[in-house]
Amino acid sequence: MSDAPTARRPRARSRALPWLIAALLLATLGVPSVAALGRLPTISEIGDARALTTNVSLAVNLTDAPSFSPRYLTAPAGASVSIHLTNVGSFDHTFTLAAKPNVALSPTLTPAELYSYFQQNGSLANVSVAPGAAAWANLTFNASLGLSSFEFVSVVPYQFQAGMWGLLNLSATGPGLALSENTTDALSFVPNVLSASPDHFPVVVDVLVTNQGSFAHTFTVAAQSNVTLSPANFTTYFAQHAPLVSVDVPTGAGATIWANFTVPGPGVYMYICEIPGHFADGMDGQLYVGVPVPPPVAPPSTAIVEVWVLAGSAFLLGIGITLAVVAAYTGRFPRSPGSHGGHGHP
Repeated sequence: MSDAPTARRPRARSRALPWLIAALLLATLGVPSVAALGRLPTISEIGDARALTTNVSLAVNLTDAPSFSPRYLTAPAGASVSIHLTNVGSFDHTFTLAAKPNVALSPTLTPAELYSYFQQNGSLANVSVAPGAAAWANLTFNASLGLSSFEFVSVVPYQFQAGMWGLLNLSATGPGLALSENTTDALSFVPNVLSASPDHFPVVVDVLVTNQGSFAHTFTVAAQSNVTLSPANFTTYFAQHAPLVSVDVPTGAGATIWANFTVPGPGVYMYICEIPGHFADGMDGQLYVGVPVPPPVAPPSTAIVEVWVLAGSAFLLGIGITLAVVAAYTGRFPRSPGSHGGHGHP
């Protein structure tokens, strides 16, 4: 009788062996299946041609920061636009809108030089607003000015130099294709793929570029299609081939600027940021004009097994081993028919 337990345990362990093998197989199968999840392709958002906004009502606060709030405005070309101006500060301010589109006034201009600029080039609006008061700036933009940007400033001495300026961006439905692009402090374009499908060439493409961060950027498009630029060759390339467009994207979250250019023919046009170091860190994108955008391709995995995959597999293996050990010492798995204990017991 004393030998019965000794005889029973080997049989229990032998019956538990298939369970241990099954646990190992389960853990092994889990490695490739879980690893595959880490290799699923990430599909980048693709910017497509879109319809532009309709008429909008605009309101701007003039503050003692000094600043305009909001600093960036959008209005439709070919419509009458009324801007309600409210001075929420304790100093006089002006809303002075440059007459020439797509001109960026240098912050190094002295108050006298700024005043001289508007004397020579005129303004579309020049409204003075006293502290606590409100006024209107009524404007009419010809449809031909669509997709242009106009700078507005306060000409009160040193307010513009301290940061009181903004941009009025005009939208329109044509001619041309309108796209949108964003720049980020992660040194990337979002999306990094744009697509347009014109029915003729050459075609005007208008990209509204919005800065989502605080860094300055450029939106610079290669002059030729199907040309691959690199951080090592883009400077030489642009010295030999003037870009289709190169605009400086204003700093500050929400800053916008139009990039308007003519595309001569179908193809893939690469665009980059020319700020030193930005392109090298991956700030580039591709504009597909008149050609289909290829489907995304999953990048090859360079890791044999990621750490988290190993952890998951170890967990599954641990469960299998635990079940096998418990079974070995308790003998609770069902006996096969006709199986008996030692010494011929029934």
